[in-house]
Amino acid sequence: MTRYLRAAFILGVILRYGLDELALSGFRLGWLTRILTLGRRRNLQAPRGQRLRQALEHLGPIFVKFGQVLSTRRDLLPADIADELALLQDRVPPFPSAVAVATIERSFRRPLAEVFESFEQEPVASASIAQVHFATVRMRDGEVREVAVKVLRPGMLEVIEKDLDLMRLMARWVEGISRDARRLKPREVVAEFDKYLHDELDLVREAANAAQLRRNMQGLHLVMIPEMYWDFVHPEVIVMERMHGIPIAQIDRLRAAGVDPRQLARDGVTIFFTQVFRDGFFHADMHPGNIQVSVAPGTFGRYISLDFGIIGTLTEHDKEYLAQNFTAFFRRDYKRVAELHIESGWVPPGTRVDELEAAVRTVCEPYFDRPLREISLGMVLMRLFQTSRRFNVEIQPQLVLLQKTLLNIEGLGRQLDPDLDLWNTAKPFLERWMLDQVGPHRFWQELKDQAPRYAKILPDLPRLLHSYLSQGRHDMHTEMKELFNEQRRTNRLLQGIVYGGIGFALGLIVMQFLVRVRLF
Repeated sequence: MTRYLRAAFILGVILRYGLDELALSGFRLGWLTRILTLGRRRNLQAPRGQRLRQALEHLGPIFVKFGQVLSTRRDLLPADIADELALLQDRVPPFPSAVAVATIERSFRRPLAEVFESFEQEPVASASIAQVHFATVRMRDGEVREVAVKVLRPGMLEVIEKDLDLMRLMARWVEGISRDARRLKPREVVAEFDKYLHDELDLVREAANAAQLRRNMQGLHLVMIPEMYWDFVHPEVIVMERMHGIPIAQIDRLRAAGVDPRQLARDGVTIFFTQVFRDGFFHADMHPGNIQVSVAPGTFGRYISLDFGIIGTLTEHDKEYLAQNFTAFFRRDYKRVAELHIESGWVPPGTRVDELEAAVRTVCEPYFDRPLREISLGMVLMRLFQTSRRFNVEIQPQLVLLQKTLLNIEGLGRQLDPDLDLWNTAKPFLERWMLDQVGPHRFWQELKDQAPRYAKILPDLPRLLHSYLSQGRHDMHTEMKELFNEQRRTNRLLQGIVYGGIGFALGLIVMQFLVRVRLF
């Protein structure tokens, strides 16, 4: 019953804001539009973009996040709608400051004045999950620092649960009525979405995510992550370093300050691929409302990342598979792309490599060496979907966040530099990453990772030998087998080191040869 009530509420909001009329406006069904909107004309005078934004705000956080993703795709949306949806990035109507103060005092169990030296009642930003206030706080060493205070929006869990329950029901319906939809794994995708949304409701997890990203990005010098103040972290409130920058969507202000948007676009690609392929730990909510640019002298032109509630992670297997796919794609080696899909099990094992290769080439080849502004993403997605359906490609739910983030990154790149060559910008990074996977760094890293295990095993060998000599032959059989097994493992380790060194030397020779003939 709760699901049906929620569905009825959603339908009511759609009718209230005239989204049915908006959906039909692209078709030659004027007579149907006039009938459906009869009696609501007076309520539909507001611009269509404003009505769509207000409807998404009314429906709750899941729909707001959908609008945030859409707002970065100005290539897919009319300008008036894209401009309105951009307000969802950090201009969702705030909840009362009194509620925020009550949440803070309840979380820290003391009056606001005892927590902060000063606190700005007016929020500086408000989004679907939380809102942010500026304040100052006295640290343990007596220093007073400027901070940003993020407070969770009340009642979020109940709203999200209702929407997720409805999405699960719809996923089951889709699977039941469409055989083709099963390969899209709608229930698994909803389960992934469920996990990430619930993670976002725990601000302690967000603070931990930020701390990990800050460590990962320290040596890159392209992006800044605010420090989390752990004395003031609670599931409903987090206090962090206040960052000073210009929102990345304000291109004119950035240019006036001397920032080069084209360099920002290239740096954004580098940051994304570093987080994905080097660390397997990436910011998965990179819409413009969560990104600023520093104009301070010491950090001029660096990205400032905010809001770490949604973080994507990849296993070593996922990273290697994706890197090989991207590298083969950038080299236009469509045969290798097809082989990788078959090897990974994403397509049925009986799929013909030549047929899949030809299909991928047909979709991708027209878009190489073209700037973003000349690429119709809608057409690419439609043709890729047709190809995936033909070859029964299975959707990988663990990569849903990566796909979402790729849309954000491309949309951001399109705004900063429409002439950005996404392929050639990313290709050198991926080739360097692939070299690192077979180079000396990876060899020594693997050796270091295994060293503690063998350091623990080797001292046990004398004990095993002593046990063999001091016990009867019948009782010693198991111990002797263990001794021999440990010796074999040690011998294999030594052989692996020798053979690995030989293989590594030969690999370097081959790599140098390939570089010289410009094949790599």
